[in-house]
Amino acid sequence: MDFKLQATDSNSNARAGQIVTGHGVIETPIFMPVGTVGSVKAVHIRELEDEIKAQIILGNTYHLYLRPGIDILEKAGGLHKFNGWKRPILTDSGGFQVFSLSANRKLKEEGAYFRSHIDGSKHLFTPEKVVDIQRSIGSDIMMALDECPPGDSDYQYAKKSLALTLRWLQRGWDRFNETESKYGYSQAFFPIVQGCVYKDLRTESARFVAELGAEGNAIGGLAVGEPTEKMYEMIEVVNEILPKDKPRYLMGVGTPANILEAIERGVDMMDCVMPTRNGRNGMLFTKNGIMNMRNKKWADDFEPIEADGAAEVDRLYSRAYLRHLFISQEILAMQIASIHNLAFYLWLVKEARRHIMDGDFKSWKNEMVVRMMQRL
Repeated sequence: MDFKLQATDSNSNARAGQIVTGHGVIETPIFMPVGTVGSVKAVHIRELEDEIKAQIILGNTYHLYLRPGIDILEKAGGLHKFNGWKRPILTDSGGFQVFSLSANRKLKEEGAYFRSHIDGSKHLFTPEKVVDIQRSIGSDIMMALDECPPGDSDYQYAKKSLALTLRWLQRGWDRFNETESKYGYSQAFFPIVQGCVYKDLRTESARFVAELGAEGNAIGGLAVGEPTEKMYEMIEVVNEILPKDKPRYLMGVGTPANILEAIERGVDMMDCVMPTRNGRNGMLFTKNGIMNMRNKKWADDFEPIEADGAAEVDRLYSRAYLRHLFISQEILAMQIASIHNLAFYLWLVKEARRHIMDGDFKSWKNEMVVRMMQRL
């Protein structure tokens, strides 16, 4: 993997760059649709490519390991061959899912013991095993196994958690460096900065991560219950330390406003389930504000969903029709809303990139945050 920094904003830490992987080029800043089990919910690959214009999607190690299983993925030739997506894929290590989905899980020095949320079967994720699984999945970018403590964790818990995460990170990094890709293209390994909302822990973690010299780095453990101001503060602390010549990935964030605020603070890559999850529940993000498509006010509004929207569905369907689909519990409503929201997120980061290159990102961002987060 290669990263080239192309431009920086003169009034903030926003950056525009280019990541080159074995499955294509990614222009940053970028938003990555979440395809947990190898599929972005309710969205066909054709739509991801043509309407949404996604450059990279996510898969999840925990879910893919449990189903369809690593044997199936290896027989298919990796996740790209299995799901037909020809562009880059990033896989989360599954650590967050172990801690959030498994009621019975235990953290030991060797790794995380957990029971499957599907059938209750027992499993162990070690830092080494998670690397091996991601080698079998064949993702272009793989993540280190970490513990993601809740945003309201006390200092002692966060400190103990970070110490374990850093020991796991070293083991995962060693495993990555002693193994090779299974499918003939290179894979990158991103360590994850943790430390909850505590500046000294975030600083310690970021320094450890930076010294590894990985091809890119991630910021985890944010947007998990802490105040938004604390999230932004921790991003600033970490990005002062992480190398400027490597891409920075903020995990699991967030609203359109969060996306632009993170970009302003020097983040290059982001992902979140919000555009698809909220879309399936009738919430649309637009350039002019947030629309709840279940509201009666849209019942006889025959204007396009968004006349100048980023996707064809924005002009093809009316607001009244989309509301009708949601009220009727028609599956097509979820598909239209998911396509719209993802296309909007991808449009947003593309516009952010353009304004960084043009040198007026800060003023544009300040206007957009107010405009697009109002309720319509």
